[in-house]
Amino acid sequence: MDKLAMTQAIMVAKEEKSLSWEEIAKAVGLSTEFTTSVCLGMNSMAEAEAKKLCECLDLPADVAVALEKFPVKVWDQTVPTDPLIYRFYEIMGVYGPTLKEVIQEKCGDGIMSAIDFTLTVDKKEDPKGDRIVVTMDGKFLAYKGW
Repeated sequence: MDKLAMTQAIMVAKEEKSLSWEEIAKAVGLSTEFTTSVCLGMNSMAEAEAKKLCECLDLPADVAVALEKFPVKVWDQTVPTDPLIYRFYEIMGVYGPTLKEVIQEKCGDGIMSAIDFTLTVDKKEDPKGDRIVVTMDGKFLAYKGW
């Protein structure tokens, strides 16, 4: 089973069982954000977690095998047209250079890891309209001279 078929099977089972990503993640024992990313084919999980996910959703063993496979992270288009995803591209377009300047001023010449990384998404109630708080927490990796 490839990652696309895996994701489709997971999405159908999730809807049939009326489960949230948070409920699935809790059953697996991983964060909501990471579990969702694995289910969408952008990360992989260990055998034990893959089995728990399949048990939670009553999915066959071939889905677990696909969950364990390392992903190929390829995007079909440079800038997506989905409005929510596009806004993150817009945010990086507007604030990316600012983030780079501030991070490098505070830490030196380097990057924020997307491997040693966590992501959380929270909702903050506000009388003017609910807000979304996205926290990206990545290890700083300094460039090395040689």
